[in-house]
Amino acid sequence: MFHGTMTALVTPFADGKIDEEAFRAHLERQVEAGVDGVVPAGTTGEAATLSFAEHKQVIRIAVEQVAGRVPVIAGTGSNNTAESVELTQAAKDLGADAALLISPYYNKPTQDGIYHHYKAVADAVHLPQVIYNVPGRTNSNILPETVGRLSHVANIVGIKDATADMEQLVHTIAACEGRIEFYSGDDATVMPFLALGGHGVISVVSNVAPKSMLALTAAMRSNRPDQARVAQFSLRQLNQVMFMQSNPIPVKAACYLLGWMSNELRLPLLPLTGAPLQLLRDVMAGFSGVDEKLELADR
Repeated sequence: MFHGTMTALVTPFADGKIDEEAFRAHLERQVEAGVDGVVPAGTTGEAATLSFAEHKQVIRIAVEQVAGRVPVIAGTGSNNTAESVELTQAAKDLGADAALLISPYYNKPTQDGIYHHYKAVADAVHLPQVIYNVPGRTNSNILPETVGRLSHVANIVGIKDATADMEQLVHTIAACEGRIEFYSGDDATVMPFLALGGHGVISVVSNVAPKSMLALTAAMRSNRPDQARVAQFSLRQLNQVMFMQSNPIPVKAACYLLGWMSNELRLPLLPLTGAPLQLLRDVMAGFSGVDEKLELADR
């Protein structure tokens, strides 16, 4: 259903509010670069600090600006199943093509609880849904057997896997027997993920280097592994600095250095400053991706 490079979008802020103008410009930049989809209101979009009204605003803006040119997979996750249902229904009503839901964090549910959380949302809202396994954020790991169970739920169409665990990926793909699609949630391991049967990536780095990530995924889709390897290695240092502090701190700073938006985040996240910001600037200045360079603004 979805494939290639899908960008996990940042949410620009200005004076504590969503900067709609900057967000629309960022969406247009992504579409013009040729990305295969956009993912608003996810982790990278600071969804955890958006109010319900803001969450819906971000999705609405994305759907309006994209205007059907690429799929919009709206982040609708919560550690509260009822809230996830409400946000997923809102995403459907706003015209999103699918929803991305995270496993409940903090609650520490069992595998059976994780299964019933996702199933409850899928049963309540008839919209294609992608589950999201990111143990570093949720303190839980969706085991292959659980993903296999969920793959039988009609409108669960995929999983975003950010474990970077290729052995677990193999077991999970086998457990699903082709019923769902697999999307990488780890920019550093996209090539091996796709080589094992993945369909694409929901990417952070493609906020600033979409063409290089597109070159990687397109090369793998057309069986050109040598070209994909070049693209993966070209992104190596940029991927490193994008995760030197919690996402989206570095990528928001990168967008700021490019002159696209302010470096404003919401507490408890703080903007990148000092030596880390200089390191990011240096890596971006030296970046040479696949037919792509980064032009820093005069900051």
